This record gives sequence, C-alpha cells and structure tokens, in this order.
Amino acid sequence: MQIPHDIIIEPIITEKSMEDMEERKYTFVVDKHANKSEIKKAVENIFGVKVEKVNTMNMLGKEKRQGYTKGRRPSWKKAIVKLTEDSKSIEFFEGM
Repeated sequence: MQIPHDIIIEPIITEKSMEDMEERKYTFVVDKHANKSEIKKAVENIFGVKVEKVNTMNMLGKEKRQGYTKGRRPSWKKAIVKLTEDSKSIEFFEGM
C-alpha cells in the first residue's frame, strides 16, 4: 500500500465542489492507480473522518494546439468522497 499523502494529491476547489460540500461530498485529485478502498483509507487517515462512499472518474486531458503542433494535457483521476452523517467535516475546506 502507498503512503496516504501519495494517494491524495490535491483538493479540487470549484463552484460545483463547493455546492457539494453542503451534502458532505469532497472532491480530490488522486493517484491514477489508486482504487476506491485505498482512497477511502487515505482520506480517513489524513483527515480523521469516516467515509461512507467513494466515486472515482478518469478525466481525459484536453487536447491543445499551438500553431500546427498538437499536444495533450495529462490525464488524471478525480475522486468524490461522501462522509457519513456522524462524521465531522474536513477542516481544510472550512475557510473557503
């Protein structure tokens, strides 16, 4: 198993993710090779909360052009973590 801080790369802070926080859902960029159980254990270990459910999505990098040359931004994996009702909220997102 990987170190929890290697699995959870960074939080995603957008308007949609802020609206989901009211439903106790938090969004993170995670390691592409991590599965749902590893993500659940990493979030519980890092933030000290109880996770009810984890949804993951593989996000395809956008294709970009500069003149004739085409390129692609890197692909990444997104995880939406839903906390249980009796769990405390994640303090990192409170000041946003």
